[in-house]
Amino acid sequence: MARVAVATAFGGPEVLAIVEQPVAHPGAGEVRLAVRAAGVNPIDWKRYSGPMGAGAELPMRLGFEAAGVVSEIGGEATGPAGPIAVGDEVIAFRVDGAYAEELVVPASAVVPKPAAMSWEEAGGLMLAGATATHAVIATGVGAGDTVLVHAAAGGVGLMVVQLAIARGASVIATASERNHEYLRELGAEPTIYGVGLAERVRALAPGGVDAAIDCVGTDEAVDVSLELVADRERIASIAAFARGIEAGIKLLGGGPGADPGTELREAARLQLTALVEQGKLKVRARAFALDDVAAAHREGQAGHVTGKLVLVPRS
Repeated sequence: MARVAVATAFGGPEVLAIVEQPVAHPGAGEVRLAVRAAGVNPIDWKRYSGPMGAGAELPMRLGFEAAGVVSEIGGEATGPAGPIAVGDEVIAFRVDGAYAEELVVPASAVVPKPAAMSWEEAGGLMLAGATATHAVIATGVGAGDTVLVHAAAGGVGLMVVQLAIARGASVIATASERNHEYLRELGAEPTIYGVGLAERVRALAPGGVDAAIDCVGTDEAVDVSLELVADRERIASIAAFARGIEAGIKLLGGGPGADPGTELREAARLQLTALVEQGKLKVRARAFALDDVAAAHREGQAGHVTGKLVLVPRS
């Protein structure tokens, strides 16, 4: 048996509970993980708090990414980086039910964990990193570009900043002032959001803005992007689905009218771990115990989280 976090009903974080469930032995092409950290993402609470979860069976397991140690394999197990063995330290994405002590996943979802990453960092790498990879590719970010990143201190935003800089772009990053020093450390030029944003960005980018990536979905983010970026094919949002359709910008992810980018995001896994190993990408993670899953979700829903939240099944 393994301890697992589940949603017992539809509602807010109060419906989350820890239960014990059996863990199957892995079948052919599967591996079992002793989970060390699991990433917390907005999609997790959207599944039990709104229409996205309609028709889902309860209790509902949550979590799409995990980092852990392979404890058992089902026959030959090969992942994107090659054969997998018991004892391997790995990251698994995309999987289902990652909020757990033990988890059986397809071998095809498993890639090696960079040795320099902590478990908490590794548990928060993939979903935000794959989303950010999709965004920089969709907007054609490359050397010499100036890119505006909205909500740059969030989980996806920090990844977009680093990936854009790794591609040779200059980044202007909107964030609360408390996150400006960290964004400067990453190589971005931060500015606060709010009234006058377009003017502040123009002052920071006298040569103009080539692309914009919206990680928050506010009207301000969309309006300022449209005002500053001439080519709407180079504006993307992972959140402003209704406004984005009206404005004719690129929509990415699981929302209505959005490009899910499934193959691109799967291919991003090894690209992300390679960038970590090269010292070009890092995760800023805040850990909660698995028992504190409701508190982690309340924190995430409140907004203004810097980087990623992760759950740690064992102390």
